[in-house]
Amino acid sequence: MGRGDGSWTTIESDPGVFTELIEKIGVKGVQVEELWSMDKDTLLQMSPVYGLIFLFKWVAEDDKRPTADDTTGTVFFANQVIPNACATQAILSILLNIPPGAPGVELGEALTDFRAFTSDMPPDIKGLAISNSDVIRGVHNSFARPEPLVPDEDQKGGKDDDAFHFIAYVPVGGTLYELDGLKPGPVALASGLAGEHDWLERVGPEIQARIERYAASEIRFNLMALVGDQRARARAQLEVAQARKAAVEAALSGAPPPASPVPGDALPSDPSELQGLLVSLEDEIIRAGESLASENAKRERWRHENIRRRHNYIPLLFNMLKVFGESGKLDALIKAAKETQPAKRQRQRE
Repeated sequence: MGRGDGSWTTIESDPGVFTELIEKIGVKGVQVEELWSMDKDTLLQMSPVYGLIFLFKWVAEDDKRPTADDTTGTVFFANQVIPNACATQAILSILLNIPPGAPGVELGEALTDFRAFTSDMPPDIKGLAISNSDVIRGVHNSFARPEPLVPDEDQKGGKDDDAFHFIAYVPVGGTLYELDGLKPGPVALASGLAGEHDWLERVGPEIQARIERYAASEIRFNLMALVGDQRARARAQLEVAQARKAAVEAALSGAPPPASPVPGDALPSDPSELQGLLVSLEDEIIRAGESLASENAKRERWRHENIRRRHNYIPLLFNMLKVFGESGKLDALIKAAKETQPAKRQRQRE
């Protein structure tokens, strides 16, 4: 359960969590995907790509790169003032930089009003506005795991505790920016970019260079993309293929073909070419249908995973231990668990 005391809880870094979080804020037409490759072709398969989110272990470094002046309001940039809000702030940094009227994207009332309200604010005040937003904080905290014993803020962190940080990479007005809430402003990485192909080609080397700086001591990185709703993408591909198939079938039968869903699409006049196109479209319909089914199944899997994340299993575990104790089996289970620990630790070190 989320808290009502104004604090922000830690949430899991997971595309299913982030996608549902975005939807609960009121945004439609986007989702988050985990990436295993940074090559441009892989990213273009999920087009449109609105931004990337990079998670890494934070280490202090002397970054002398200049930051851009954000007073013009061209780029939405907010300083991070709440540590546990880092993931949500990286997501907002992308969402609030999506151009108004982007096809297929509805920002929703909450974020539309928030963007308008904070448009003239400096980055530090924007950060405070995020931290004080009841809507954003409430949705964020709704993904907190149940706290079995001690709230996070009451635990004493040791010197070996790891601090992980999220930053966003977004294209705005032909310029690729790195948005890190711990910096005073956006860092411009490349300018004069013509479109999606350009910025995706430039962002890969930037992230790879950052990974290589830490590679000697750290292997835990996570990269996600905020992309268009892949169900809508697959559905559109399916509808276009079905409409083109109907046009080809009409042409083969001699009937007047319906208008093509693809502007400028001209069907061949040769019957053998039409037949070949028909076979190709049938294959395309199958692939698009499979893709749509896969995306729907993924959303359902995410929904179930998020339900399990929120569920409090502590009473169940407590009663199981109680039953084992009453039946005289608990001591043997504890002994067996202790005996397996050295092997588990060894595997973790390897």
